[in-house]
Amino acid sequence: MTKVRTRFAPSPTGRMHVGNLRTALYAYLIAKHEKGDFILRIEDTDQERFTEGALEIIYHTLEETKLEHDEGPDKDGGVGPYVQSDRNKEGIYEKYAKQLIDSGHAYYCFCDKERLESLKTQVSDGGVEIVMYDKHCSKLSKEEIEKNLAEGKPHVVRINMPTEGTTVFHDEIYGDIEVPNNELDDMILMKSDGYPTYNFANVIDDHLMGITHVVRGNEYLSSAPKYNQLYQAFDWEVPTYVHCPLITDENHKKLSKRLGHSSYEDLVEAGFVTEAIVNYVALLGWSPSDNQEIFSLDELVEAFDYRHMSKSPAVFDMVKLKWMNGEYLKKMEFDDFYKMALPYIKEAITKDYDLKKIASLIKTRIETFPEIKEQVDFFQELPEYDIAMYSHKKMKTNAETAKEVLIDILPRLEVQEDYSNDALYEVLKTYVDEKGYKNGYVMWPVRTAVSGKQNTPGGATEIMEIIGKEETIARIKKGIELLG
Repeated sequence: MTKVRTRFAPSPTGRMHVGNLRTALYAYLIAKHEKGDFILRIEDTDQERFTEGALEIIYHTLEETKLEHDEGPDKDGGVGPYVQSDRNKEGIYEKYAKQLIDSGHAYYCFCDKERLESLKTQVSDGGVEIVMYDKHCSKLSKEEIEKNLAEGKPHVVRINMPTEGTTVFHDEIYGDIEVPNNELDDMILMKSDGYPTYNFANVIDDHLMGITHVVRGNEYLSSAPKYNQLYQAFDWEVPTYVHCPLITDENHKKLSKRLGHSSYEDLVEAGFVTEAIVNYVALLGWSPSDNQEIFSLDELVEAFDYRHMSKSPAVFDMVKLKWMNGEYLKKMEFDDFYKMALPYIKEAITKDYDLKKIASLIKTRIETFPEIKEQVDFFQELPEYDIAMYSHKKMKTNAETAKEVLIDILPRLEVQEDYSNDALYEVLKTYVDEKGYKNGYVMWPVRTAVSGKQNTPGGATEIMEIIGKEETIARIKKGIELLG
């Protein structure tokens, strides 16, 4: 059997869109599941869209997500160059375009912009319909072509599509797609600037690099029959095509940059960890045979079967991603968590507290790192709060009972020297036992007084240990004062 070879072929145009990351991930998983090779190829034939620094983003993202390529611009596997502009300089695309011209499968087109504009027609809604090219230049004589080339007349190279019969294209997800040949345009293969088009370069490179499985978004599905015509013209074997379903937002619209979470970098900046992003992206269009949802990359390699991909659009569910991210944070080694959480904690707290203790309290309570500030800001300063918080039906507390508890407990806290969590708990528990109260009857008002919040990471004594004796006493007194 032929060794499976897949490729990820991004264009260096900016941040890595979630859809591109999924393409890279699926291509990687297909290759590694079959013990094959994963190739990185840079497609920079559209020079106008090239963005400075975008190449570094591609390498950085693949490194962070651990999608390690076996071959690429930095790892020569013998079928390079792996950058299309470098391949173009070597005349690779020009050579194969000339081969198609010589065999009658392509032709030079010298039509200027004005003539091409004349082929466009207005449609009823005010838009412009671009009709198919009329094969005008395919009828030029050999003498006319040579004269135009000798004069340096601007030109492109077009494929000479058949006008009769049909082209059948097979995709592993969408099945067979049949298109009448008279609906296929004579697409441009080589542009007037000497660069190949995306479609032409893809076919040439995939063949020369021995790519067996091509993974890409289903927005390219309509172009697919044209690829088959190219493969047939060269008499090359057609690779296995796997078109991924569209990714939409919660409103079933295409994921756009304005949402702020359309790229891998957006998600990292929003406080998501890489492993959770990769795990979640894997499930955007694919589902395992069982109900497992949390996967390491190695587990994805083991479980991934592209035949279980869906045709239906995949909805990017931020709620689910947050849940999944929270699960990863819970399992994360504490030192790793602390390192990532520290900048967010420091943003909220400037006092000289034990930040590691604070981090340990919030580790299982957050889903993304930006939530930290809201969770811990009360450590820095007691917020203004409504005394209605002292009332709790389940704990059977209200403003009056809370005031009584705080007044009773204050002297005990004032004489207490050991402000460790265990020692403080013993003080409150002793008071509870003496009075015959339930734990919550005392703990609730004390926690409310020292935090000023309905919900907090950690209980009363854990908070008191962190803020220390002086601040604890001040906050208890403030609570008594508020309660009148």
